[in-house]
Amino acid sequence: MSQRNVERVIGLLVTDEGLRHRFLADPKGTLDSLIADGWELNPCETEALRVLSPRRLAHFAEAVDPRLQKSDLKKQGAK
Repeated sequence: MSQRNVERVIGLLVTDEGLRHRFLADPKGTLDSLIADGWELNPCETEALRVLSPRRLAHFAEAVDPRLQKSDLKKQGAK
C-alpha cells in the first residue's frame, strides 16, 4: 500500500498548486503533515520524497494540462 501512497503524493505535488508551494517551502513539514493525516509512508519513502528536485517538480507540473491542475486560490487572492 505504501508504494501507492508514494504515487499519490507525487501526483498531488504535481497537480495541487497549494500543496506544491507548501512542499517547496517546507518539504519535511509538509510530508510530516500528510503522515499525521494518515498517509502511510515509511522513512525511506519520506526521505526520497523530501529530496525531490524543486526545479524538476515544477517542470513536471508545468507539463500537466491545466485542466488537471488544482489552483492555489489563496496565492492568487494575495496578489
